[in-house]
Amino acid sequence: MKDYIEERAIEAANYIIDTRATVRQTADKMGISKSTVHKDITERLVRIRPMLAAQARVVLDANKAERHIRGGLATREKYLHVTKF
Repeated sequence: MKDYIEERAIEAANYIIDTRATVRQTADKMGISKSTVHKDITERLVRIRPMLAAQARVVLDANKAERHIRGGLATREKYLHVTKF
């Protein structure tokens, strides 16, 4: 694996762990796709640094478990600003 890919995977994992960021937030911050972030964390990082991958995975699993709540809150917020005629 290329060195820059390994560095990117480690950087993404550290960002996720430090900020409890989602895959989407990490992708936006790093300027890469969500698919790349996910593959870096779930496949590549496991081979490079398994302990770091496990820590990042805990955050990603927590984000996934909360995803439906955030979506509901976003929808609620959207409709609170809609005026009724």
